[in-house]
Amino acid sequence: MYIVKVCTMSEDNSRESTVFVGKKNTKAYVFAVITQINQGAEKITIKARGKVISKAVDVAEMSKNRFAKELSVKEVKISTEELTNEDGSKTRVSAIEICLEK
Repeated sequence: MYIVKVCTMSEDNSRESTVFVGKKNTKAYVFAVITQINQGAEKITIKARGKVISKAVDVAEMSKNRFAKELSVKEVKISTEELTNEDGSKTRVSAIEICLEK
């Protein structure tokens, strides 16, 4: 069984959710996106950092091309985030957000 972190906005943006991509199998994240679509989400944001950015792109493409053809990529944001390590040093990590909409 896979547990995928999915956040759903509850107030103004009740039809918006976020899927955070990590180390799990790509299919687990695709399943999370499709589950959110089936539960009525109009907008899904896929977020990833570092080495799993390519997996986030795969999740977006598989979701819209194979399972939910009504989805389209609305926006892609790239950024750099600064993380603090346990020893106090700082590391910069690339990040991506892919917004899919019906």
